[in-house]
Amino acid sequence: MTTPGRSHIRWFRNTAPYINTHRNRTFVLMLGGDAAQDPNFPTILHDLALLHSLGVRLVLVHGNRPQIDNRLAAAGIESRFHDDMRITDSATMHHVTDAAASLRAQIEALLSMGLPNSPMQGARMRVCSGNFVTARPLGVVDGVDFQHTGRVRRIDSAGIQQQLAAGSVVLLSPLGYSPTGEIFNLMLEDIAVHCAAGIGADKLVLFGNGAGIAGDDGALLRQLTVANISAVQGQDAEQTKLLATARRACMAGVSRCHIISYRDDCALLEELFTHDGNGTLVAKDDYEQTRSASIDDVGGILELIEPLEREGVLLKRSRELLENEIRQFRIIERDGRIIACAALYPFPEENCGEVACIVSHPDYRGGQRGQRLLQEIEREARVQGLDRVFVLTTQTAHWFLEQGFEERSRDALPAQKQALYNLQRNSKVFFKSL
Repeated sequence: MTTPGRSHIRWFRNTAPYINTHRNRTFVLMLGGDAAQDPNFPTILHDLALLHSLGVRLVLVHGNRPQIDNRLAAAGIESRFHDDMRITDSATMHHVTDAAASLRAQIEALLSMGLPNSPMQGARMRVCSGNFVTARPLGVVDGVDFQHTGRVRRIDSAGIQQQLAAGSVVLLSPLGYSPTGEIFNLMLEDIAVHCAAGIGADKLVLFGNGAGIAGDDGALLRQLTVANISAVQGQDAEQTKLLATARRACMAGVSRCHIISYRDDCALLEELFTHDGNGTLVAKDDYEQTRSASIDDVGGILELIEPLEREGVLLKRSRELLENEIRQFRIIERDGRIIACAALYPFPEENCGEVACIVSHPDYRGGQRGQRLLQEIEREARVQGLDRVFVLTTQTAHWFLEQGFEERSRDALPAQKQALYNLQRNSKVFFKSL
């Protein structure tokens, strides 16, 4: 018998994979000043409380452009812009800081609610704001002196991570501070991109007026990649700016950006906890393709691994050997260039496989490409019916320990591999159960 209660339970069960996926992940959410004026704004913050209760680590970056405009108009001061950036003189700066402080207090109040019979009951959220953004003056551009308008110079990533680890929600206002004690008015998008990239955020969520990004026919585009953003013309200035922000973030290392509406009270949770989502997902994946290697990739792989072979980190592979073993390799390709590789050598008679030659190009390290390839290698090992993988390494032991491997003696190696063990290299042996 189906009842409303049972339908709700079945829906709740279907969300379990998403809850597990998002737990302990870090999301940066960018909400402009227009969103803060929308009647749905409190609901968005209630949804943030729900995400926080599910173990999601949250950084909220808010804007305040309309709030500044209102204060300047009331004071009889003209709002001046150049290339969509506010020119912030001393008189304007007073109203900039006033708007930021007022909106920050409003957000903190909404996140502090705990009324019975409300979505915030029992939330008990701790909100942390601070001088996490170091700024520099924008200076003179096109002959225009922007005065107290600045750009992000540095994000205190360690400080933000420390607060997130302590269970706090981090709230960033569009202000930055200089080592000389000055305050600068910053672009909301500049802070969001630098913060998401600096702390290694798993997602950057961008809130706009519309449901997402519309195509030329007006229909919602569910997914875009960095490679095809240039072919999309935003329907208005806001969409164009959101696309540009998503592209910058992906290029800086953020793997997923979500563009959703701040007017839709279900947009955030529907995008995160349903299969079809809600807005537009912008991903960098197709910009960097992961695939099986072919004979045409031999030259690129050799170019990638030769520096490490010279340093003794990897065993030297001849072109002939690599050609014979090319089917064991997977690669990450970026704009036709191989920037990472890894290999799996199966030992089916002993239900295990060797992980070898995990290499990232020096220009592209820090993007967790090694982890991505290792996950694919492990997935392939499972498909082949293997129940564990091993690796021999001389200089990267800690990295493999961080990926769940455990050190074993070389006696645990397959007999064929033991016979080929190089005593002179004295490689350490690590195993991981699948």
